[in-house]
Amino acid sequence: MRSTGIHHVDLVVSDLERSLDFYRELLVPLGWHGVSHAPGERGETIHYLYGPGSTIGLRQAPEPAAGLPVDRYRIGLHHLCLEAASREALEAAAERLRRLGATITDGPREFPEYRSGYHAVFFLDPDGLKLELVWTPPGTYDYQRAP
Repeated sequence: MRSTGIHHVDLVVSDLERSLDFYRELLVPLGWHGVSHAPGERGETIHYLYGPGSTIGLRQAPEPAAGLPVDRYRIGLHHLCLEAASREALEAAAERLRRLGATITDGPREFPEYRSGYHAVFFLDPDGLKLELVWTPPGTYDYQRAP
């Protein structure tokens, strides 16, 4: 599957090794592969996880951020949504999240209030960033191009 929109997203995390472990466990079974390392503009190393047409970069916060609450309604990232290839892959990911001890805030279930056939699980990463994994039946998103 090839993304035609988002190329990459970088997340700043409080504990890089913990976050790398979490995101590998979550993403590798969903078809994401490989981690590369590149220098950041402030001398830090950015770790990129490669997925189907997109990447997620993880950067270590410059100072310990432990204890600082994440408020997704303040300026910054509200949530990141990733796509599963099938409903079975979504269910399997939810089970992996439970084994990892991740906080699942809702689902996995169908959310017809978003759109018919919209199946998702919402959860928090180790820093409390809200993530979503979604699967929708083929043909659910038949967007029309603007004239």
